[in-house]
Amino acid sequence: MDTSTSLTPTRTRSDRDALVGRLAWITALAAVPLAVLHALARYRTADGSSDLEVATTRFWAEPADDLLSPLLTWGDPDLVYVTYGKLWLPVFVLFTVAAVVAYRARRPHGFEKGVWLVVLVAYVGCCFAAMGEYWTQWTGETNGLLDAVFVVLVPFLLVAMLGSTVLGVTLLVKGYRPRLAAVLVACAVPGLLVLTEFMSLGSIVLPLAFGWAIAARRAAAEV
Repeated sequence: MDTSTSLTPTRTRSDRDALVGRLAWITALAAVPLAVLHALARYRTADGSSDLEVATTRFWAEPADDLLSPLLTWGDPDLVYVTYGKLWLPVFVLFTVAAVVAYRARRPHGFEKGVWLVVLVAYVGCCFAAMGEYWTQWTGETNGLLDAVFVVLVPFLLVAMLGSTVLGVTLLVKGYRPRLAAVLVACAVPGLLVLTEFMSLGSIVLPLAFGWAIAARRAAAEV
């Protein structure tokens, strides 16, 4: 039997998963400055300006706004805000695909499998909601969908955060490796509580973006 031929499907899957891991890692890194710019852009809008009344937000946002002003003043504040918001979609999509890679490598059973499925469905819902939230807006004049889609996004986001923390803790209890990935996923709810005190809502997915990127890269290496 031709051994090289028999190994081709496995090698192809490994290469594909490795690509997903790399892309997820790149988007996770890019999400850090994106979180800053998107938050600052929101603070310049009429709806978001009140966020600066919070001392912890104002402490970093005012000097950062002065430093990054050229990246925030190229258009109408609402246009700048929704434009940076569009960039969250690839972040959501890539960490969702990376989570699928980790799930497939894990092959869970019982309670853990149920949590995985809930989390993955919530992630997919978040992807569609993020697309509807920002990719339907192309000018500084909102078309009325922004608030409507946000109402749809919130339940998916809450389920994704809570489910991720439950999943992360479950993986830690079961000795999942890499441990850092499980820790970051478990930090979804703490991240929701902490990051929203400083930045915009999109920033809460940063622990998930890094956690699933790490998990996917490890899964690809073990195929």
